[in-house]
Amino acid sequence: MTVTSDSSPLPVIETVPLGEHLPTSERIVYKRNPVIDGIIDFSGGTMGGIASVYVGQSLDTVKVKMQTFPTLYKNALDCFIKTYKQDGIARGLYAGTVPALAANIAENSVLFMFYGICQKGMAYLVRKDSTFHLNPLENALSGGCAAFFSSFTLCPTELVKCRLQAMREMASQGKLEGGMERLKIGPFGLTREILKQEGIRGLFKGLTATFMREIPGYVFFFGGYEISRHLLTPAGKTKDEIGPVKTIISGGVGGVALWTAIFPADVVKSRVQVASTAGTVEPTFRAVITQVFKAEGILALYKGLGPTVLRTFPATGALFLAYETTKKWLGYTADKFL
Repeated sequence: MTVTSDSSPLPVIETVPLGEHLPTSERIVYKRNPVIDGIIDFSGGTMGGIASVYVGQSLDTVKVKMQTFPTLYKNALDCFIKTYKQDGIARGLYAGTVPALAANIAENSVLFMFYGICQKGMAYLVRKDSTFHLNPLENALSGGCAAFFSSFTLCPTELVKCRLQAMREMASQGKLEGGMERLKIGPFGLTREILKQEGIRGLFKGLTATFMREIPGYVFFFGGYEISRHLLTPAGKTKDEIGPVKTIISGGVGGVALWTAIFPADVVKSRVQVASTAGTVEPTFRAVITQVFKAEGILALYKGLGPTVLRTFPATGALFLAYETTKKWLGYTADKFL
């Protein structure tokens, strides 16, 4: 939007091409329909989820294997090579891609939709006229609030993904009924099996651990992203004008902040979901973290952090770039035609 002055006491607002913006102090905030805003955020989160999976799935598989079976592999590279040699790309490094796509699309579409909603609520609470004027801390707290809602969509798909990724190791240790033959089961077959044997509640095993990971994690996630954008914004520009490279860097910083802060909770969540097969009692978050600490030491809670950080920087960079680009173009289209 640009503002031109004439003899009228009110400003005349004109639509200008994308990328041409006024400094923040001169900007007029456009009041868009909240429903349209929600659809735009939902779509941006969907595209971001797809981008992040294809960029980072192979290293996510390595992360889950090292978290769940820390004594089987020397390091992340050893795990990567053995997984590739034993099972290849599709059934090995990219095992669980379908549920990972489902998980990331479901989580990020809901996450970013509720992020926008929670930002509006935060702006109301702190008496600011627009979410554009929220500071990084206020945005971070909005992200933590949004993560509560996205956890309900994430938990079932994460459960299926983690079990598929750790299936070979479970079978080799005799902990999986059916042995190596079970490796042929796919995400839909496993989902049907869980529903048949355990019901709907079976898909939500590990929900408490998911809350423990997601809510504080996304405070760091959005906080790291927004602080980075703030620091990388040149004088006289807005954070929406920093360009794709700085957006990727900011997203990467947010991702690293997320995983560094909540990695022990993620280790526990992975173990709870892999261990809680049909006919077994779901271990509690407290029981698992205590057992790991006593039997393996505190460093076991950080097994797989290396490949996770390596994966998350480009993956979350791609997520935020796709999200911001989608949001920008859909917002422009909505403002122009609706």
